[in-house]
Amino acid sequence: MKLLTISKALVAGLATATAFAPTRQRLPLRTRSARPAAASVSMEYDYDVIIIGCGVGGHGAALHADAQGLKVAVFAGGDVGGTCVNRGCVPSKALLAASGRVRDMSDTAHLKSMGIESHGVTFERAGIAAHAQQLADKVKANLEMSLKAKGIEIVADRGVLVAPNTVGLGNTGKKLTAKNIILAPGSVPFVPPGVECDEKTVFTSDGGLKLEFVPEYVAIVGSGYIGLEFSDVYTALGSEVTFIEALPDLMPGFDREIAKLAERILIKPRPIDYRLGVFASKVTPGIPGVKPVTIEMIDANTKEHVETIEVDACMVATGRSPATMDLGLENMDIETVRGFVQTNDQMQVLDGPDGKVVDGLWCIGDANGKYMLAHAASAQGISAVENMVGREHTVNHEHVPAACFTHPEVAFVGLNEAQAQERAEAEGWTLGKSVGHFRANSKALAENEADGVAKVLFKTETEEIVGVHIIGLHAADLIQECANAMAAGTTVREIAMMVHTHPTLSEVLDSAFKGAVGMAAH
Repeated sequence: MKLLTISKALVAGLATATAFAPTRQRLPLRTRSARPAAASVSMEYDYDVIIIGCGVGGHGAALHADAQGLKVAVFAGGDVGGTCVNRGCVPSKALLAASGRVRDMSDTAHLKSMGIESHGVTFERAGIAAHAQQLADKVKANLEMSLKAKGIEIVADRGVLVAPNTVGLGNTGKKLTAKNIILAPGSVPFVPPGVECDEKTVFTSDGGLKLEFVPEYVAIVGSGYIGLEFSDVYTALGSEVTFIEALPDLMPGFDREIAKLAERILIKPRPIDYRLGVFASKVTPGIPGVKPVTIEMIDANTKEHVETIEVDACMVATGRSPATMDLGLENMDIETVRGFVQTNDQMQVLDGPDGKVVDGLWCIGDANGKYMLAHAASAQGISAVENMVGREHTVNHEHVPAACFTHPEVAFVGLNEAQAQERAEAEGWTLGKSVGHFRANSKALAENEADGVAKVLFKTETEEIVGVHIIGLHAADLIQECANAMAAGTTVREIAMMVHTHPTLSEVLDSAFKGAVGMAAH
């Protein structure tokens, strides 16, 4: 009876949890036939809410504002779907899916181990590129349709702040007003000084996603998410890759233990080498099949020249910059930090670092720099609307999961081990760690893909989960259970008592959760 009572409490807790850790307050359910009272627009404004930007964040904010009965207009600037849909998450997943099939079908040893004979595989570059573009176009159309179906106005012009509560329509001189304005302009690829991008032989992710040719030898500047994913695509399609990383370690944003394992699984078995601790100080475009790309490298510390290499193509994957340059922030005396708009936890814009709230102005997504992921932007958009209508809400970014869609995938949520240890020492608690292995999992063994681990970090005194890191088959899907558990405040002991389906990859996590509290997984 005691176990049953605990189980019911946990189910109730998880049922009200969301990925962005809402304030624990049960809100009335709404239907389209019973819209909230907020539907009336103040006579002094054209709209309740204007959203500048129509990426994943702006789209999510628009849908949620509409659901609260607010009159909404979205300034899309000719870019419905934004970076994620048109030049990022969505088309890159299509390239990874297609190239992943090529990798799988080319791995004759893996196929033979399961009794399958393969006589090689061919691919059509243009067909793979078309698959990515068609997917982006389809998702973009779906997003636009979802807004129009709800009567949300889409303004084709680029939105510019011209005064409080006022947005200009590009350079037309026309203006629209709103009680609240949400800035969601997104970001653009960051190109370091000295790097000349022609988006043909030297390109950012924008050009790379077009897959205009498959280079025999490609350099990738930066070894974060974007660089790793493109290395996966290129090596599957037959390219050799050289990473150029300014920091002393590959994959600097990853948990160190996971990064080392990723190097063993994703780098060493493939035609990939790397240069660490160097800047690509000068990158000169070439001509495909005629003239190579030239990359000059300097030591990251001494700034002395160390090497010059020639490659067929160079991808620049050195992060992203906020797209706030032409937003009109200067018209409202708003000071940014390296282009990032400063906000408080409720997503209200501040007029500068540690500044005052600018009434009626909000900023979400990459432009505020809090967590530059599409789903974080969407969560922030929903949160901003919640605060807008008087329901206090904040996004706990430590409960927002992230994933790198290599083969196999890497995913995490919360603190990495170094961060967790530092916080434990500062706050006076003891860090616990438990690891589950894919090599002990029946489903992974059935796939003959048993490389990988799931690492759970927790407070030993309270059994609170503070971080989970996974590398292995379908890690990006597995991490969601962990993010939801953290958002709901589920302890490692409570989740260890939950039943995981057998035989599934989720049992890798089950093993780690059980190990954290001294239990054994069968």
